Amino acid sequence: GLLCGAAFILVAMVSTVTSYADLRNRASVGTGFDGVVRVSAGGYYGTGVLLYDGQAVLTAAHLLANTSDKPLVHFETTAGTQTLSSTSVLVHPGYDSSSNNDLALVWLSRPAPLSAERYTLYRSADEIGQVGTLVGYGRPGTGASGAPSTYTGDPIRQKASNLMEADTALLKRAYGSALGWTPLPGSQLMADFDSGQAQTDALGLFLNIHDLGLGASEGVITPGDSGGPLFMSGEVAGIASYSTSLNLNGHSPDADGVANGSYGELAVWQRVGYYEQWVDQNLRKAYANAPTRPEDVQKNVPEGNSGTSYAYFLVQFTGTRSSPDQVVSVDYSTRDGSAKAGQDYVATTGVLKLYPGEDHAVVPVEIVGDNLYEPDEVFYLDVTHPVGGSFGQGIVTLTAMRTIVNDDPSWS
Repeated sequence: GLLCGAAFILVAMVSTVTSYADLRNRASVGTGFDGVVRVSAGGYYGTGVLLYDGQAVLTAAHLLANTSDKPLVHFETTAGTQTLSSTSVLVHPGYDSSSNNDLALVWLSRPAPLSAERYTLYRSADEIGQVGTLVGYGRPGTGASGAPSTYTGDPIRQKASNLMEADTALLKRAYGSALGWTPLPGSQLMADFDSGQAQTDALGLFLNIHDLGLGASEGVITPGDSGGPLFMSGEVAGIASYSTSLNLNGHSPDADGVANGSYGELAVWQRVGYYEQWVDQNLRKAYANAPTRPEDVQKNVPEGNSGTSYAYFLVQFTGTRSSPDQVVSVDYSTRDGSAKAGQDYVATTGVLKLYPGEDHAVVPVEIVGDNLYEPDEVFYLDVTHPVGGSFGQGIVTLTAMRTIVNDDPSWS
């Protein structure tokens, strides 16, 4: 018969092939991961990732679902360490005991440090078969010995790679009631921790999806925290949710039989592309004073004296959808004029989707405040590649301009 021994663990750190002292495993400051943050609440901490608007962090629901504490968000960047409080938390309303919909949004009390990267969502549906980069804080470990039950050092931000091999729901389809939980089809990405040996190739043994790993760059999530991002092409493709050690149909690939991040274990990420509408629309709801009509658009925006504020670009769809449930989209990217990215505004690029029932949405661009006198400056947003509509015959790009108005005095 079928045997199932499943142990869920709270996760988001990285267990690697080599020791955490190996700098190849370190997601050091200034290497593109400074928007990966530590989130603490209710006496525990997890990991999260700063999203494209610079104001919201995406993390795991199970970290925050059972506490009324407002999380603290800890940044580690080239500008040093910084802790920000939060104003609100939204746990996905569908979060359940099978770890479905295991996502939460945390809004910061003030804009994130400029030195922290902002990340867009991975919106393609081709994650299976791709290698992703997992990043997180927590107890470090190795595949040979797993993560220790205690770790007394400071939390370390680590990274590793793994191949996303399957939709987690395939396990349920293959093993039915022998699997003690029911993953929502299409919503989770699964990988195993390979040692290079067939006996620890869990998905090879369970689902005939054979792969022996990535060598020294291979890693998996381990006990300690939750909510760490999985990156593909620099975008957030997954959020670390849980890991498990399985006994199925006489196969026991876990190297030591303990759910501790050792070789042969399985790890699962919530697939962010499945939830893009939930993320996008809830971020949009939080934008203060965002325009909804062309006459409300503010084309001249004050610079401010510190932090960042938003300049909004309004995108409207005036065409007819081929069906009521059609999603239309455009690509967008900021472009320098006399205003320079990184100095006067935060560069952004991505895809704006209008979901069923929506005919408009805004692209927020962060304006950098300072106390230096400078002339008014301009920058641009280019909109391209319409899907589900067009810009008109022969038009391939729409461009809008914003003027950053100096509000600092001139001193002679």
